[in-house]
Amino acid sequence: MTISTFLRPARALTMAAAISFPLAAWAQETTSPDPLTTVLDAAERLEPLRTVTISLDGEIIADRGYNGYTSSDPTNIKSASKVIVTTMIGIAIDRGLLEGPDQPVAELLADDLPSDPDPRLDEITLSHLMSMQAGLEATSGANYGRWVASSNWVRSALAQPMVAEPGGPMIYSTGSTHLLSAILTEVGGASTRQLARDWLGPIDGFAITGWHQDPQGVYLGGNELAMTPLSLLAFGEMIRNGGVVDDGERIVSEGWIDQSWQQRTTSRFGGHGYGYGWFLAELGGHDVSYAWGYGGQMLYIVPDLDLTVVMTSDPNSPSGGNGHRDRLQDLLADIIGIYGAGSQE
Repeated sequence: MTISTFLRPARALTMAAAISFPLAAWAQETTSPDPLTTVLDAAERLEPLRTVTISLDGEIIADRGYNGYTSSDPTNIKSASKVIVTTMIGIAIDRGLLEGPDQPVAELLADDLPSDPDPRLDEITLSHLMSMQAGLEATSGANYGRWVASSNWVRSALAQPMVAEPGGPMIYSTGSTHLLSAILTEVGGASTRQLARDWLGPIDGFAITGWHQDPQGVYLGGNELAMTPLSLLAFGEMIRNGGVVDDGERIVSEGWIDQSWQQRTTSRFGGHGYGYGWFLAELGGHDVSYAWGYGGQMLYIVPDLDLTVVMTSDPNSPSGGNGHRDRLQDLLADIIGIYGAGSQE
């Protein structure tokens, strides 16, 4: 795939200004012979885009900021933080704090169950929460404001009506990953943020600069978490390296990463697969695991190319229905095309 992939038509009139003329034609006018520079120069026309940082085989080969932003600026990574929470569940399992992904949730959150619970709550497992297959009505989208306005987010998430069987279709809900945060707090004996400092601290450059809490002080699992793009890249590099950091210290088991990247359902957001917080797709002819946050906060890992890419965008602007996310996917495919040439038979 070439730079011409950026020519995909906008899905909403609000994107018209960002693509007022073909990016491919603009890119051809540049004088740089470097294909990556050409691609990243052209990406400047993706108006909500703020940063692109690329690591190849552990070395940062490009770090581009747009509209005054840099990869050292903290940003709200929105739902891209879901993969941090699911990774922490894996660490808790590795440490023996949790039994495994099939452990029932009700026994872990017994004090917050409804007074007259649906019997199917007993069937919901950690795996169901991580793969968005709990069967509970979503607390995201149109229901998000009502949920975060409640006095107890954990109890509210557990009190949502069952609209599908546990293990059924994907129902994207930040309430599910918030329950995971509450579980981590319960079994870890510390806040989710403190556990992240302790467990993920050995990752060079990893730091959380801000994180919202619910009325009970539980850190919001899967949204409203701030970190720099470089910090998100460092986390992604640990995952790409099979759960270890540069000095060889293991953060999470490689088996957990493999489990996280197994497709368990299909997302209605573009039809891509979904594992434990990770979207799974083929982009540019290569398998890609990626985290996606509202507005276009993206962490991409392309294992067979040793490629990790972070892209951040305006967190207050949508990225799904207006086509911005698709253009970011196309940008990644162009990057893959540069480094993946000749890698496939």
